[in-house]
Amino acid sequence: MSAAISPLITANELIELNTTSKIILVDARTGTNHFENYQKEHLKGARFVDLNRDLTTIPENPANGGRHPLPSPEAFSNTISSLGILPSDHIVVYDDKNGTNFAARFWWMLRAVGHEKIQVLNGGYQTAIQAGFLTNSGNETFEKTAYPSQKWELALADINEVEKARKNDQNIVIDVRDKNRFDGLTEPLDLIAGHIPGAINVPLTENLDKNGLFKSSEELAQKYKSIIGDKKDENIIVHCGSGVTACHTLLAMDYAGLSIPKLYVGSWSEWSRNDREMATKKSE
Repeated sequence: MSAAISPLITANELIELNTTSKIILVDARTGTNHFENYQKEHLKGARFVDLNRDLTTIPENPANGGRHPLPSPEAFSNTISSLGILPSDHIVVYDDKNGTNFAARFWWMLRAVGHEKIQVLNGGYQTAIQAGFLTNSGNETFEKTAYPSQKWELALADINEVEKARKNDQNIVIDVRDKNRFDGLTEPLDLIAGHIPGAINVPLTENLDKNGLFKSSEELAQKYKSIIGDKKDENIIVHCGSGVTACHTLLAMDYAGLSIPKLYVGSWSEWSRNDREMATKKSE
């Protein structure tokens, strides 16, 4: 499934677009008191989205789908409707981590239900502020819509498919977490440190340049083509800790002009809780 527009937009492009077209901004910032921070200041017109409330169905046991499994497409359609979004709307989503947190997840989810006009702000919130985008406080007012119920159109992989893929040299399983987590040296979020045996580590931070902006599409294309080689699109699976930051790499690959690989939403948070084989740097 291809998009008609780039998945990324710069702050200057956003300012120009905001003066010439109707857009809907979505604030997906994270951190402590993120909703209070939104109410204190946000890009003017931006509507707030919350990972745990809007982009996830939190399970009783993370062994069943990981820490941040997807909601049903129907539930997500309700969320989109509550944000006042229609299928024809042009959406720009931002966070304060340049898409490494929730903005890329929201982008993937909208793309996955077939929404084409969705972009992530390259550089995040601060780049818009620095470029002079106006801010507002409090809550924005807008009318709710009735976004039609969809299905997930982008490819997903479950734990059993990953189990098979990791043992097949025609497949590639990419882990985007930082190297210390992959190597099993530290684990700040899940119960056990390590990685899925057979997976390769390509930290999502490698998608960004020294200024925290996405590298050029040409540079990203060269990088991921060298990693993927001649693997078929359907044989590429990307994961992280809980299916959120993996979307940053899916975004980078889409920006590079490559097909969007399969997302393993359960990721390490599910795998490590299911008595599956695990590896660390020392064990390999």
